[in-house]
Amino acid sequence: MAEPGSGSCPTPGRPGLFRMPPGYAFRMSAQPRPDVSAPGSAGWAESAPGGQAPEARLLTEAVTRLRRALRSSIRTDYPWETLPMAQVELLQVLGEHSPARISDLAARRRLAPSTVSGLIGQMISAGLVARDVDAADRRASVVTLTDAGREKLAAWTTAHERRIDAALGALDDDAREAIGNALPALFRLAENLGGEAGDATSER
Repeated sequence: MAEPGSGSCPTPGRPGLFRMPPGYAFRMSAQPRPDVSAPGSAGWAESAPGGQAPEARLLTEAVTRLRRALRSSIRTDYPWETLPMAQVELLQVLGEHSPARISDLAARRRLAPSTVSGLIGQMISAGLVARDVDAADRRASVVTLTDAGREKLAAWTTAHERRIDAALGALDDDAREAIGNALPALFRLAENLGGEAGDATSER
């Protein structure tokens, strides 16, 4: 796996396929498939409900299917992995922003502070995170990852990367290249979607 900030995420047998912008690093049915072979095709031309752009509708469907398929396959291929997704997502946030206050975690996950506090309590009991005094304000507390939490997050990430790599290996070269070329734009899209949460926490 590429080191954070290296600018690529090579795949075994396909070195350097995914070229990322500087500073980026990976942390990642029976229904008929829409025709999205190219803009202007039938899949792109269909009007989306509520006036949304058709690509927004198709991307929403693709992301939903990817999340569902990945979650299902991980539970099947790695039955030992029983960590709830809500806790995984908090581990991911703490992996990038640790230590963090409960209010910051809630803003980044767009959850109620009481919900995050309950999840953190469960994770403390499991030994994945710990509470500590905020160095900037000793009246406040922050949450940090423990060594066990880092190991759990690394194992979860590795399992998903292996599963995705296997799925990528089943695609042809053109499809893999198309996915690789789309990654920088997808990361920018993720930044745009998460901008409000980032702005809220940066003001604290």
